[in-house]
Amino acid sequence: MKYLCLICAETVMEQMPEADAEKHLEEYREFTDGIRKSGHFVGCNRLLPPAAATTIRVRNGKVSATDGPYAETKEQLGGYYVIEAKDIDEAIEVASRIPAAKIGCVEIRPIAEDSKTLSALGFVGLTTGDGTA
Repeated sequence: MKYLCLICAETVMEQMPEADAEKHLEEYREFTDGIRKSGHFVGCNRLLPPAAATTIRVRNGKVSATDGPYAETKEQLGGYYVIEAKDIDEAIEVASRIPAAKIGCVEIRPIAEDSKTLSALGFVGLTTGDGTA
């Protein structure tokens, strides 16, 4: 099963002293190398700081765009990993090694891969990464 690991922290890399940011990036390199080798890696990305975000809403057919993130919280979404794990326990074990878990939090969510979802997304007749339809 695939899981999305949403990485949140109060401090983004752009706000860290250069030496701390480089150390943090090295921790991510090591973590990513490890989950590639173990077969848990599916994908990942680091996001730019919240100031680069745009939030959109569509109401009555009209699109409105607002600069910045929707949520006014201390912890901001900084990136994500998509991992493959046999169950939530294994996903927790893998996600607990994400470096930001020590300074922020990681929210883990199962990715919907049921036939109705795959059909709605136009994956009829295609297979997921694990060979299922």
